[in-house]
Amino acid sequence: MRPLRLTALPLCLALVIAPPAAAETQVPATGAQIALSFAPVVRAAAPAVVSIYARRIVAARTSPFADDPFFSRFFDLGPTVPRVQNALGSGVILRGDGIVVTNFHVVADADEIRVVLADAREFDGAVILADRDLDLAVIRIDGARDLPALALADSDGAAVGDLVLAIGNPFGVGQTVTSGIVSALARAGRAGGPGAPDGPGGSGGQQGYFIQTDAAVNPGNSGGALVDLSGRLLGINTMIVTRSGGSNGIGFAIPANLVGQYVAQAEAGASRFVRPWAGIDVQPVDADLAEALGLTAPGGVVIRDLHPDSPFAAAGLRTGDVITLIDGHAVNGPAELDYRLTVLGPEGTARVAWRRDGTEAVADVALSPAPASEEPLTLGADSAFAGLTLAPLDAALIDRLGLPLATKGVVVAGVAGPARGTGLRPGDVLLAINGTPVSAPPEVAGLTAPGARDWTVELLRNGQRAVLRLSGG
Repeated sequence: MRPLRLTALPLCLALVIAPPAAAETQVPATGAQIALSFAPVVRAAAPAVVSIYARRIVAARTSPFADDPFFSRFFDLGPTVPRVQNALGSGVILRGDGIVVTNFHVVADADEIRVVLADAREFDGAVILADRDLDLAVIRIDGARDLPALALADSDGAAVGDLVLAIGNPFGVGQTVTSGIVSALARAGRAGGPGAPDGPGGSGGQQGYFIQTDAAVNPGNSGGALVDLSGRLLGINTMIVTRSGGSNGIGFAIPANLVGQYVAQAEAGASRFVRPWAGIDVQPVDADLAEALGLTAPGGVVIRDLHPDSPFAAAGLRTGDVITLIDGHAVNGPAELDYRLTVLGPEGTARVAWRRDGTEAVADVALSPAPASEEPLTLGADSAFAGLTLAPLDAALIDRLGLPLATKGVVVAGVAGPARGTGLRPGDVLLAINGTPVSAPPEVAGLTAPGARDWTVELLRNGQRAVLRLSGG
């Protein structure tokens, strides 16, 4: 009997290893297989997706040359007249008491917001938190209770090839469901930019981090839901890549993990969304840079610059270190780094893996908002630039303005009174006056005393160096 058992063992192994015939592509053979449908997912998720109608009043001139910089200098082109502008988009209910998330560009500058549910009920809404850079906004709708709401999926668990559904109100035709797959992850771009034509608000220049899908997304879908097959919110549809204005199968959604952090801050009563401050300037490690750094393969981001107050500096990192992972997730670009830190929140802790001189290390980085310094100063009558409000260029302003970490100067926070004649604008960064560098508002006050008649002001405007030459007359 013993030899028989030994002889049978290889046969059993062969049966286990052989590929099953069921793995082959087959025609549906039963009524149950033919009846497979997304309908149960749609029934669960669609009631929580709403249509949003935003109404805003804008000023419009009667002359077609009103916005022409040449003609408007020399001619009175007539009064402005109010004009009603309407925007259409979608939104997702995340709380039964009426918390709705949508895109910023859908409700930007809206004077009136109307939220229409899938069952045709209508509510007035008000924005409680909005962020142009992230292209997200949270609306609280009045008089709502026990509304259908979507649960958030863990968007980090999404994989390329996962089936997804996009639900929204494209072109105002009514709630529509399209299907597709997750086409790519970790796509970087500008939120609400070209291809998100649903609203006139536009968006800022902040780089975003998106889930890409081929589920059809069209104008009107912005702010709608990208859901997984469990009926959970995987992302907020925000923009498409298109030349015609219609879907070409390249749509982008803001990941649910970021949406969750954003809504949490809105519910906590935040007046603006607060991101963790990294205090580092990084660049992706491509093949050439990997070779220069002695790495075996490209990947990660190398620290090019480090602010002295950066939490990464406090954790022991320095210029030249290569960050590879944050909380176990690969980091291969600045947008990915920002995203990973943002979803952790401004008081979170990041587990950072990094390399230095061929050695790998791990550090816990305690996150916090960018540190800010003293209050702005408005120059008085003892300055030729009276009415100019100045703020020191601290880490918070460097981060907000997207300036190099080593930038030193004073930021123009407001222009009023005699200062209007200087040509300075809010957001300008004053670097030097008459050749003397400035780093604090009182220094500007001293250098603009009325005794002088001419001033040469070196500044940064929109990231570009410029010089203003002013005369006291």
